[in-house]
Amino acid sequence: MASGQQWVLVEMVQAFYEAPAYHLILEGILILWIIRLLFSKTYKLHETYRLTEKEKEDLIEEWQPEPLVPPVSKDHPSLSYDVVTGPPSHNIIINGKECINFASFNFLGLLDNERVKQKALASLKKYGVGTCGPRGFYGTFDVHLELESRLANFMKTEEAIIYSYGFATIASAIPAYSKRGDIIFVDEAACFSIQKGLQASRSFIKYFKHNDMEDLERLLKEQELEDHKNPRKARVTRKFIVVEGLYINTADICPLPELLKLKYQYKVRIFLEESMSFGVLGEHGRGVTEHFGVNIDDIDLISANMENAVASIGGFCCGRSFVIDHQRLSGQGYCFSASLPPMLAAAAIEALNIMEEDPDIFTVLREKCKRVYTALQGTPGLKLVGVQFAPALHLQLERSSGSRDSDMQLLRTIVEYCMERGVALTLARYLEKEERFLPSPSIRVVVTIEQTDQDIQKAVSCIQEAASAILK
Repeated sequence: MASGQQWVLVEMVQAFYEAPAYHLILEGILILWIIRLLFSKTYKLHETYRLTEKEKEDLIEEWQPEPLVPPVSKDHPSLSYDVVTGPPSHNIIINGKECINFASFNFLGLLDNERVKQKALASLKKYGVGTCGPRGFYGTFDVHLELESRLANFMKTEEAIIYSYGFATIASAIPAYSKRGDIIFVDEAACFSIQKGLQASRSFIKYFKHNDMEDLERLLKEQELEDHKNPRKARVTRKFIVVEGLYINTADICPLPELLKLKYQYKVRIFLEESMSFGVLGEHGRGVTEHFGVNIDDIDLISANMENAVASIGGFCCGRSFVIDHQRLSGQGYCFSASLPPMLAAAAIEALNIMEEDPDIFTVLREKCKRVYTALQGTPGLKLVGVQFAPALHLQLERSSGSRDSDMQLLRTIVEYCMERGVALTLARYLEKEERFLPSPSIRVVVTIEQTDQDIQKAVSCIQEAASAILK
């Protein structure tokens, strides 16, 4: 044993003599550096200097805190409100002036419906104003359960869940299912509430060009190749497609049949946001699935708000029972917000009654949408954006001035011109610094079943006259 150790030592000495000089120098420097690190102090003590009371006071007086928010001009358009007096129904009073309403999303004219108001009033007397508690903490009323049941029956799904705020519906539903590490394929034109849901989910987001199924398939193929490289990760990664039925920012419809083909081909789930198409599209107002004749069970989750066609407040999701039940424990807007006031739930139920009793209202609405769409074609200086059955169309400038602020000012002048002549329109508003893909400035023209042919003619004439006078 001892002779073996001596032999190893001899070999080490021999290797030392045979090693190149640069190698020995480098090892020597490293050894010295290690010794220095071991014996040197980790930090140096600096002599502290104590300020006098006067110096402290002078520093405090000189200190200027940064503003909590960036300065905003007092004449910023968001700070000047148009004040509405009375219900925003067919005729609306804005800043004391009566106008024909082409601005509110009261598609079916139910906002000022006498039956709806009487049901809401009876519920107000029975239950009071609000609930003062989330659904899980004494905020569930019998009228909530009735509304959920009625919505599920109306949409021909197994179950529905209601939220007290329309914006929070899809924004809560997306992160309830998609988590960190999951993948979501989203249309670039997705509305802001969808964007907030994506942000809350912390998932990996892949945007495809608006309604471009070739671009979506390209992304799905790329993901499929990545999955083949790492099948273990692919097995635990959930994949979703999130689209709107009728896009609020572009007023066009999603190609749902093509989306379903891609869903089954690449094994992804589809979330469909139908706030603009619920109560508008389809023979019975069930939305884009009925419009295309698609089996609603092929859609994994449908969400919509009740603030447009239903003329109430809040939103709902519907689908299979095991999918919807998951939101009762994971939907943040459902678990932590006070539940929908009973009078608004009662109003929504009565609105569903009217929709079921008179399905012809959907045909009337679509005919009026087509009439407005046709009449607005060829407006000088303005480009009409949307499909002919969309109840909220956009008018954009044909030629931009090159400045978004200047474009907005031009469109605002047109809106004010029409308002002075008794036609209420509105600019499409966005949080410009937070939008993922900021839409072009536009005037939004909203169609309802209450508008007469004379109203439509007056509005179209007024818009064309304003465009001719202002966009010279």
